[in-house]
Amino acid sequence: MSESMYVGIDVSKDTLEVAVGIHGATQCLANDVAGHELLAQRLRNSHVDLIVLEATGGYEAACACALQAAGLPVAVVNPRQARDFAKAMGYLAKTDRIDARVLAELAQVLAKRPERAKLIKMLPSDEQRRLQALVARRRQLVEMLVAERNRLATSHRAARKSIETMIKTIRRQLDDLEAQLALHIAEHHADLADILSSVTGIGPTTTNALIADLPELGKLNGREISALVGVAPFNRDSGTIRRKRMIYGGRAQLRTNLYMATLVAVRHNAVIKRFYTRLVAAGKPKKVAIVACMRKLLTILNAMVKQRQHWNDALHFA
Repeated sequence: MSESMYVGIDVSKDTLEVAVGIHGATQCLANDVAGHELLAQRLRNSHVDLIVLEATGGYEAACACALQAAGLPVAVVNPRQARDFAKAMGYLAKTDRIDARVLAELAQVLAKRPERAKLIKMLPSDEQRRLQALVARRRQLVEMLVAERNRLATSHRAARKSIETMIKTIRRQLDDLEAQLALHIAEHHADLADILSSVTGIGPTTTNALIADLPELGKLNGREISALVGVAPFNRDSGTIRRKRMIYGGRAQLRTNLYMATLVAVRHNAVIKRFYTRLVAAGKPKKVAIVACMRKLLTILNAMVKQRQHWNDALHFA
């Protein structure tokens, strides 16, 4: 029986530094379609147990998808996780070759963990990546619009016409993008959007963000989905010291959308409003109560999607 191979790939904009095995030499390939095809062809004939890449601002996506399409097991890890592992293993220097070897060693460790299956996730389809791109671009345009409006308030009259023109242009772009988003959601995710939008507090922006950035919704349990978004508190204890539990990590942009939706729900959703009021009355700080409401709202949404049910007040009062 052939020995299992572990592969680490350090990704940059133009190149892939590939370490096949933890002791072998690395090789450099182009980070383009031809390079991805060549790499997939070479690895397909090997007994690859796991391939690990760092998330590198999207430069890793095409390569990871190509390898997964070739039937190879791929895990994309957080760069901080990889760097912490490198330091723990005594690698203080940092080069592309060292990083590739470290990722191969990390692949060997991760492959033997009991929760290995959770690491090897199906990467987004072309349709999902298109939706994510539209949602991200809308977020960027909103940030640009806010910045231009802030500039307009304190601008000199000599610059005001230019700023007003930019505001009008951005608004037109936003209208066009929101039309594209509505069409995409109606074509690919109409049933899911209908379920999510049945919740008071969940508007089109949050619905789009949940569908685009949280494809795991309805596929995990409540604690797992809360940890994934970053609204589950984690212990910070040591010996006899018991520190406050804090939320940590997760998907920051999605958490922002959920926060804004929760602020609306606390005022207008009977279930979330009652839960918030009860926490504040019990002496919880308002910020803690809001985070708890975010978690409750998310777990309810997760259950609704899992069961394919619309919102029902009677089911969620607690």
